[in-house]
Amino acid sequence: MSIDYIAILDYEHLDNGLFLKTFANAVAKHEQRGLILHSDSQYTDRIMQTGVMRDDARIRAIKDLNNRLIALFADEGVSAIGLNGYQRELLTMTENSITVDVEQLHKLPHQPVLLLSTLVYSTETQKPVSASLADVAVALQSALDVKQTFLFARSDDAEIIKKELPGSLDDVADKEAFFQENVPEEFRATTMTSKLISANDFRNYPDLKNYTLLTK
Repeated sequence: MSIDYIAILDYEHLDNGLFLKTFANAVAKHEQRGLILHSDSQYTDRIMQTGVMRDDARIRAIKDLNNRLIALFADEGVSAIGLNGYQRELLTMTENSITVDVEQLHKLPHQPVLLLSTLVYSTETQKPVSASLADVAVALQSALDVKQTFLFARSDDAEIIKKELPGSLDDVADKEAFFQENVPEEFRATTMTSKLISANDFRNYPDLKNYTLLTK
């Protein structure tokens, strides 16, 4: 299964219905095959309010979100395979790293989209655990020969009003303020190379013009 790009749905965006609908519609326009990575959202806290411990609530939330996203994509005409990373031990966490079973990924059925969660198989506990979204993203980017990795701008306005993004961080006067305003919290400290974009502009992939290149 050849994967053209990785698109990452962060904590904030997973609880934003307008963004998710716009994103699903954008993916429906693509001819290329993408991998969409997600973790949990504020849904975890809502599950905890029923008396479930945080770790268990996060695992349950991630599984539920995987199913909900598949249904959302289907509503927009996107055929997708939904998997949690621990299934078939696609993603395995050891003491020091996360490994990706690339061979198994390539054996998956040929669907336009692979939706993958950050629930990985822990060799220490021998059960599923929730891994860091940034750590899984870096592991996938390193293991897979993908052209580009995408993060999505934090501003809700980006899905309603077209917002011009600087081409690179060299064009930003106050980088710290730019990161606070635009970059998802999980990725402010990572050295991963990616493109920051809005869901509206993402629909034009691969002919993209309005994005910020985030480099190491």
